[in-house]
Amino acid sequence: MDEVKVVVAHGERATLRVGDVFLKVDSDRARIEAEVEAMSLAPVPTPEILWCKPPVLAIAALPGTTLGRLGGPSTGSPAAWAAAGAAIRTLHEAPLPPRAGRAGRSIVALRAQLDDECESLVTNGMLPADLVTRNRRIAEAALRPWTASFTHGDLQIAHVFVDGDEVTGVIDWSEAGQGDALYDLATFTLGHEEHLDDVIAGYGTDVDRGVIQAWWSLRSLLAVRWLIEHGFDPFAPGCEVDVLRSRM
Repeated sequence: MDEVKVVVAHGERATLRVGDVFLKVDSDRARIEAEVEAMSLAPVPTPEILWCKPPVLAIAALPGTTLGRLGGPSTGSPAAWAAAGAAIRTLHEAPLPPRAGRAGRSIVALRAQLDDECESLVTNGMLPADLVTRNRRIAEAALRPWTASFTHGDLQIAHVFVDGDEVTGVIDWSEAGQGDALYDLATFTLGHEEHLDDVIAGYGTDVDRGVIQAWWSLRSLLAVRWLIEHGFDPFAPGCEVDVLRSRM
């Protein structure tokens, strides 16, 4: 019998691996429906959907390995990072999906959430006030008008698989939808700033690096409290708090 491995689990959802099958269990049926829809529309390789019976989605494992993980070393070559950049550009240029995604939150909503989080981080002693203030100032550059693209919405490097220098698939599409393309690029390079040039080379067009850096600060500020409350460690080397410290 195949071993059941817990890939990730918290109060909202869990992912299990049984042999070559991943079982995603999500308390929010809408997220599963959004994921299935996004994978059917995305013009990049995605896992094969084996079956879907909410709250469970079963997908096949992808060939290859991820480019790495936040807080860990990159296992991919510069060419692999460039190939990922090219795949991301293909996604961003695709026809828009019908719904808004996580990368499509309004400027007003994001600013309000960011201000609340920054106040909480300082008031509750999670982070020093100067660190929060500096990164809040940097984050403001991300809060600007943008043209909607087909975005993944949670494009961590652990969600992109490569075999050699070829992208074999992208997983975890529950946050996909219309959104800001630079949010995806920032999420993908978070904690791996050294590969930003490779990604942009593959992406094939000029991007505003200042906005990407702003998204690094914004995304990290919004993530710290949630991660702590759900049993993750944003203070681990190379993770969100180190990203914030690197902006000082």
